[in-house]
Amino acid sequence: MSATPKDGPELGLAERYAVVRACSEALCQPLCIEDYGVQPMDDASPPKWHLAHTTWFFETFLLAEFLDSHRPVDERYEMLFNSYYNGVGEPFPRPRRGHLSRPTVSEVKDYRATVDSAMAALLERDDAEIRRRIELGLQHEQQHQELILTDLKYNLGLNPLKPAYHRHGLDATAATARPLAFTEHEGGDVRIGATGDAFCFDNELPRHRAWLAPFALADRLVTNGEYLAFMRDGGYRNPAWWLADGWDAACANRWCKPLYWREQDGLWFEYRLGGEQPLALSDPVVHVNGFEADAYARWAGCRLPTEFEWEAAAQGLDPAVGNFADAGRLHPGGLSSAQGQMFGDLWEWTSSAYGPYPGYRPPAGTLGEYNGKFMSGQLVLRGGSCATPQGHVRASYRNFFRPGARWQFSGIRLAKDAA
Repeated sequence: MSATPKDGPELGLAERYAVVRACSEALCQPLCIEDYGVQPMDDASPPKWHLAHTTWFFETFLLAEFLDSHRPVDERYEMLFNSYYNGVGEPFPRPRRGHLSRPTVSEVKDYRATVDSAMAALLERDDAEIRRRIELGLQHEQQHQELILTDLKYNLGLNPLKPAYHRHGLDATAATARPLAFTEHEGGDVRIGATGDAFCFDNELPRHRAWLAPFALADRLVTNGEYLAFMRDGGYRNPAWWLADGWDAACANRWCKPLYWREQDGLWFEYRLGGEQPLALSDPVVHVNGFEADAYARWAGCRLPTEFEWEAAAQGLDPAVGNFADAGRLHPGGLSSAQGQMFGDLWEWTSSAYGPYPGYRPPAGTLGEYNGKFMSGQLVLRGGSCATPQGHVRASYRNFFRPGARWQFSGIRLAKDAA
């Protein structure tokens, strides 16, 4: 099973548009109609909303601005499917997206088809700004493809029935991870940020210089077995390992294990999108938040890498080599091979606050709200995950979430100061 149709730089823009748009609907094919409207928590959204919002993006920022003949499919959609663009209008409240039984799934699919048909005219235009916005819309839709999977997993994984989204890659990994080792990096004067003419988000710019002290980075992610040792050593009961906000959050939310773990009769199980399975000790630990990652790192006598250390170590590596959504497994792979790969499998928490690079200026206009206004109270994650479309990430790519977020495919790579 391939989770996503193949995409790549060899495709023309019109072909790429068709492939990316089809991928979103392909991800929803295993769903029952009842699954499309469920919003399991405030930070997640129903699949139907993701399908509509990504379409709203093209209608709002392309068709409405560049196609004189276009008329809104439904003027009310401007409010219903706006995410956070206050420059467009007042969005429908995020926590209430699951209340929207209408428009129906069928109507949302018709909305997508209507917008796709209208977009054909813009896809033929040789206009730099139009092409830039189309590419941004496609990258935006790929981000929502990942969110479709993470939000669905939260819905299904907390259901007592533990229903499977799909059956591919159901068996747990039996391989044994090799002992953890560290690769030393000399640091020094490094260049950080996107380079070249390929697409990047505004938060990856401007490219700038950073000074790094010598550091060492783990050659693989932390495993379930290693994290279980932290738990058995009282990791969730000892405030010495925790940041103050993390300890308060752990106590308030009664965290005592990763999000989808369950213990029964002394045995541990883990929910995957393929269903619940016995915990595979050699697989990377997943669905831990930034506070948990930081606490584990302290317990292990290490720390989390900064985003600049991570990027410096990843420069020159091939982002295409990794376990991405296209493989269809939708779970981090075992660590018996390719253990040095930093792309795919899991988003890796860093200790870096998400903020602007020196000289950063958000783009003019409403699209300037895309990234810049979220540069407060978040941590940066790097590398992509098993739910990320292949080809979507690069060494300079900056993901960001609040440190208490657990429902993303996030894990831990340790770092330490070089000896």
